Amino acid sequence: MTSLFAQEVRLSKRHEEVVSQRLMLLQQMENKFGDQNTDKASQIQAAKAAYKRNLSLLNDIEAAAKSLQTRIHPLPRPEVVSLEARYWASVEEYIPKWEQFLLGRAPYPIGVENQNEAEKEVQQ
Repeated sequence: MTSLFAQEVRLSKRHEEVVSQRLMLLQQMENKFGDQNTDKASQIQAAKAAYKRNLSLLNDIEAAAKSLQTRIHPLPRPEVVSLEARYWASVEEYIPKWEQFLLGRAPYPIGVENQNEAEKEVQQ
């Protein structure tokens, strides 16, 4: 009977040891989990800060590139833009006439006085 009592006391102590080890391990796991959450939060914050910094740098680079582009190729004066627009409108207007002439399907499109010279140039 004493041996059963002694065995139960031993088992009870062992049970207390196992329970205390379990509590200690649970506490360590909670601490580790808390540390991981803290690390994750700081990484997310650092990533957001890096994203904002990169976006700011990208905007600065684009602004600098635009500034350099306008210095290298300044906008033409309005008179030049107007002349260029009128020139291209004239070219588009005469393309069909010249195309037929160059394909040999129509006479020289501008005037009769230059037709002989144009035909000589085309034949050469």
